[in-house]
Amino acid sequence: MTDQLTTCPKCKSEDACYITPINEFHNVYACFGCGFTTSDLMREEEFDFEQYEAEFPELYKDIKYIDEDNRVWYPQVINIENQGTVFANGSCKEDWQWSAIKCIELTEEEKDAPKFKGKTHKSDSTSLKGFENDFFEACDYIGLFEVK
Repeated sequence: MTDQLTTCPKCKSEDACYITPINEFHNVYACFGCGFTTSDLMREEEFDFEQYEAEFPELYKDIKYIDEDNRVWYPQVINIENQGTVFANGSCKEDWQWSAIKCIELTEEEKDAPKFKGKTHKSDSTSLKGFENDFFEACDYIGLFEVK
């Protein structure tokens, strides 16, 4: 089973939505056009969304999307260790954007602090940047597509 690209049911971007098989019957969908994700298991009336959304920020619940196959799509959070995080950021459905924050190396003093035990990097609040509706650019900002 390998990943495939398809047209996104949410944003209609062509070849921007990755389909990753879970098993022979179900897939996960993650679109780099709109930044939303779902799976065949996350269908209205078939999944316990109340429990699933219990810890979600209100924004994520407000901007979820239900496609024609009743799959419920949520914004992705991309967290690349030691590089940064991409996330939906805003106050409501009418006022949100994709944001990204980069990581920086810890100072020698910080490395000794209990809250950073075993860590080498932390989020750099000065690098927080908004990208309006451009999920791909937010991912690029944290270096997601850089080949190492």
